[in-house]
Amino acid sequence: MTSIEKLKFLNEDQVRSIAGEFGTPVFVYSQAEIEKKCDEALSFPNAFGLNVRYAMKASPNANVLKIMQNKGILIDASSEYEVHRAVAAGFPYSSIMITSQQFPKDLKFFIEKGVEFNACSLQQLEEFGKLFPGHTVSIRFNPGLGSGHTKKTDVGGVTSSFGIWHEKMPELKAIVSKYNLVVNKVHTHIGSGSDPEVWKAVAHYTLEYAEMFKSVTTVSLGGGYKVGRMADEKSTDLQLIGKPAKELFVQFAEKHGRKLKLEIEPGTYLVALCASLITTVDDKIDTGAKGFRFLKLDTGMDANTRPSLYGAKHPLVTVPKDGRSVTKTEEYVVVGHCCESGDVFTQKEGGEPITRLMAETNVGDLVSMEAVGAYCSSMSTKNYNSFPETQEVLVLNSGETKLIRKKQPLEDIYKNEIKVL
Repeated sequence: MTSIEKLKFLNEDQVRSIAGEFGTPVFVYSQAEIEKKCDEALSFPNAFGLNVRYAMKASPNANVLKIMQNKGILIDASSEYEVHRAVAAGFPYSSIMITSQQFPKDLKFFIEKGVEFNACSLQQLEEFGKLFPGHTVSIRFNPGLGSGHTKKTDVGGVTSSFGIWHEKMPELKAIVSKYNLVVNKVHTHIGSGSDPEVWKAVAHYTLEYAEMFKSVTTVSLGGGYKVGRMADEKSTDLQLIGKPAKELFVQFAEKHGRKLKLEIEPGTYLVALCASLITTVDDKIDTGAKGFRFLKLDTGMDANTRPSLYGAKHPLVTVPKDGRSVTKTEEYVVVGHCCESGDVFTQKEGGEPITRLMAETNVGDLVSMEAVGAYCSSMSTKNYNSFPETQEVLVLNSGETKLIRKKQPLEDIYKNEIKVL
C-alpha cells in the first residue's frame, strides 16, 4: 500500500497557526530551506571555479531573490521583464544573464548596463551582432539530445526550439566572424533529467563547442536538476552528476591548456522543496459506490497549474483543523476550486483522475500541498475564474512568519480593462 505523505518542513501546529493568522490558501516559504539548497548548489563539483545562477522564473518573489543574492548566487533571466524585476529586487545588472526565446527590446540598454546576453538562435545572434559588433556574447546550443520526465520538460533534441542546432555551426561561425564577436561562453540546457551519463555526454558536447572558440572562458551546463517531490521519487545528486563533468573539465585543460569556469543554472532545485501551499477543504463529495470520493480545496490551478499541465504530483497532507488524532485512511481524488475539468491535483499526465491515500479528511480540515516552491506561484493560471492571486508568507530563520505577498484585491484583477461601452 502506498504510504501517506508527510509535511516537508512545517509541523502541524505551524500549519494551523499560519492558516489561523493569514487565512487560506497561502504559500509558505522557508528561508532556512532555501539557504540549505543554495549551499548544496554552491558545492557543485568543479575544477576551475563555479558560477551558480538562479533561474528566477521558478519563483521570482523579491524576498526569494534576496536570499539568493545574499548567498552570492547570480541571476538567469528568461525575459527582459525578469531583468527589470531582478534589478528592482536589488541585483546589479552585471550579475544577470538573459536567455530569452524572444529577442529583448531593451537589449541595448541592458548591454550598456553590463547584462550578459545568451544568443538562442542564429537570428538573435545576427541581431546582436548588428547592435554590438566586436562585443562578447554567450551562445546557447541544442546538442541534439535532451532529458525530462515528460516531453514538456525536455528542452533538447529535435523536438525543442531552444538553442542553436548543433549542426548549424558553419552558419554560426560566419555570423561571429561577420561582426567580429567574441564568444566568451557556451551554454546548453537539456531539461529536467538527472542521469549522470546524460549529463556527462552533454558536458562532453558542450566542451567540444568551447574547443571551437578559443575565446571561451566559461561553460554553462544549465540546470534542470530533477527534484523528487513525492516520497517514492528521487532527487538529483549534484555530487554524483557533477563529478564526471569535473573530470572532463580537467581533461580539457590538460589537452588545450585552458582552464574553463563552470556555470550552472538551477531553478527547481533551489526552491521546489522549500514551500508549502496551505489550503482548506471546502467540500467533500462522492460519485457512488463505483465512483470516487472527492476533496474540494479552496485553491486550484490558479495557484498551482503543474498537475493540470504536466500531470505533476505534489504531496497532499491532511492537517486536522481541530488537532484531533486521525488513524483511519481514505483514497481521495483531490480537486481545485476552478470551474475547469482539468483542475485536478491527483491526475495522470493526460488528465485521468487517480486517487491519493490520505488521512481521513473532513470539510474544514487543512490540506498542505508540499514541494510547491518552483513553477507554482510563478506559473499559475492566475485570475482564472477571477480568483485573486494567492498570498505568500516567508518563515524567517528567527522563526517569525512574515507576509511577502498580500492577497490581490478584487479590483486589481480588472483595473487594466478599458470600458468603451
